[in-house]
Amino acid sequence: MADETVNPQITDAVTQTNVKVVAESPSQAMASLYQVVSHASGLSVQNATHSQQAMNQVTAAVISKGVQLIMDIKG
Repeated sequence: MADETVNPQITDAVTQTNVKVVAESPSQAMASLYQVVSHASGLSVQNATHSQQAMNQVTAAVISKGVQLIMDIKG
């Protein structure tokens, strides 16, 4: 019989841990993917909101200048 240098209970515990890690990795990967996609979507919405607010400021300035030009017309 071979000389056993490692307790079989230790070997079994390590094997079970490895199986658990390998079994959980696809779900961990999908969870990570979902988190990254939702974060990117949130950043996209924030960027769109910021762009809309900036365009509103430009629009207000253009309208103000247009009204000023109309008011300066001497008739």
